[in-house]
Formats: sequence, structure tokens, C-alpha cells
Amino acid sequence: MIITISGPCGSGKSTIAKAIQKEFNTERIYVGGMRREYATKLGMSLNELNKYALEHPESDVKIDNIAAQKARELSKNNIVVVEGRTQYHFLPESLKLYIKCDMDAGAKRIWNHLKEDKSRNEGKADSLEELKKLEIEREQNDLARYKKYYNIDHNDESQYDHVIDTTNITADQATEKILELLRNNLKS
Repeated sequence: MIITISGPCGSGKSTIAKAIQKEFNTERIYVGGMRREYATKLGMSLNELNKYALEHPESDVKIDNIAAQKARELSKNNIVVVEGRTQYHFLPESLKLYIKCDMDAGAKRIWNHLKEDKSRNEGKADSLEELKKLEIEREQNDLARYKKYYNIDHNDESQYDHVIDTTNITADQATEKILELLRNNLKS
């Protein structure tokens, strides 16, 4: 079984993916981490890489294909959770989850996370408002790239098997909802 998780920044994708990994002893592929690592190799922030990617599709396509291929290989022996905005498209056989929240809630979560962990490589933001602007720019850039390269809109909820809005619930509540959904799915 392959589980793909998509959604906007700060919605809780990583929290939920890590919980699934722990609960079901799964493999986890984190496409955002792969892109951050690639950006660092190029001496860029993630936002700079995303701007670069508008004219260099290989920076998206290569990573997306590697993630999908790795997921299929790993799924031969175990459940795999793939956290990446476009992976539902590359892995149509997957159970597709969309984790959403409003932009303000997502930006606050990222801002709080950045206070503890500077490794996200988001780009320079000295305030929550600056971070929110960066995240809006990132979302617009992602939409443009995915439309241009794959002809998809990753925010179109009709493409997913299950959608959960985490705006007004805790990380624990969101995680438990998804874990219960997966437990029931695995029983059937």
C-alpha cells in the first residue's frame, strides 16, 4: 500500500506522515526534504529553487520521478507514506490524502517551527508577516509549476480519497483522525 499526502504549507503533512510511519512501521519518503536538500546543494533557499524551477523543469520532474519510483519499490515489502504535493499524480494507485488549513494557521505553525528548527531552508523572514508573504509566493509558484509541467492543480480536493481540514484542530486530533481512517482502510 502507498499513502500519498498533499496539502498546503503548515497544514500538518509532516506531523501526520511521521505518525503514520510510527504507527504502522512504514517507510516514509519526504519530497519536500529532497527538494530542500537539492536547494542547499545549489546554494539556494527553497523559495529560490522554486523560482529557478519555473524555467528548469528538471528540478521538479527528476525529484518527483525518483520519489514515485522509490515508493513503488518500497511498497513491495511494506506500507509506504509519501509526503509531497504532486505525488498523488505520480502514484495514482495510492490512497490519496489531502491535509488542508487556512494560510494564517499554516504560517503560524511554520513560524513556530522555525523558532526551534532552522533547517527548513524556507527563505529569509524576520516576522510572521514576512513568512506569510513567502508562503503565499511559494504556493503561487507551486501552482504555476505544477500546471505548466503536469497540468494539475494540487489544491483540487476532488482528486483525493480523503480530505481533512486541520485549521481548527490540534495536531493530535488531526493525527488520530487519519490513523483511524487508515486502520479502518487496512481492515477492509
